[in-house]
Amino acid sequence: MSRISVRGIAVASATAVTAVGSVVGVASGSSAQNNNDAEATAADATLLADLPAGQQARVQTASLTQQADTVAAQADASARKDAEQAARAAAAKAAEAKKSAAEKRAAAKAAAGDPTAGFQVQSSYTVAQIKAMAAQIVGSGQFQCFSNIVDHESTWNYLAVNPSSGAYGLVQALPGNKMASVAADWQSNPATQIKWGLNYMNTTYGSPCQAWAFWQVHHAY
Repeated sequence: MSRISVRGIAVASATAVTAVGSVVGVASGSSAQNNNDAEATAADATLLADLPAGQQARVQTASLTQQADTVAAQADASARKDAEQAARAAAAKAAEAKKSAAEKRAAAKAAAGDPTAGFQVQSSYTVAQIKAMAAQIVGSGQFQCFSNIVDHESTWNYLAVNPSSGAYGLVQALPGNKMASVAADWQSNPATQIKWGLNYMNTTYGSPCQAWAFWQVHHAY
């Protein structure tokens, strides 16, 4: 072998990698180097010079590859961060657009005189909320009669299903999908059911109070 042992080459190679990396760090503007680091780098460079030319080239190539891998990893991390930020911004923009569209639809319904326009769709409703909707939609003059019918038909359960007939909702429409003539959300929106029930009572009996009078005689309407 030449003037240094195999182990010496390995040690010198590892040291030389550090040396080249240090030189690259200084060239890139690193402020972490001090005088002791500079002296160590000079010593490491001497060890690199002691290696055969072919070995020097391999050590330098390995160091540059390591530096390139580090830069690439940093670039990947930065790209991922940018992509995540862009995705969050897009989601926020989509949510805002959805909210704006819902507000415009509600405004259009209100302008058209739709009594359900002021009600926001929820995942569930309390009896008190449903009664408040009915009072607003039906009106004070007919509300009590309407309420009497709903009390007997569903006890204000907008998800009520008759196990025998399949009648559905607050006013027990049969079949329930009749209420789709008002809106597609008839299965889950009490306001839709109330509006359909009011229309049905007005069309069939003349008013909720006349429907209630019929109900008291026949126990159905």
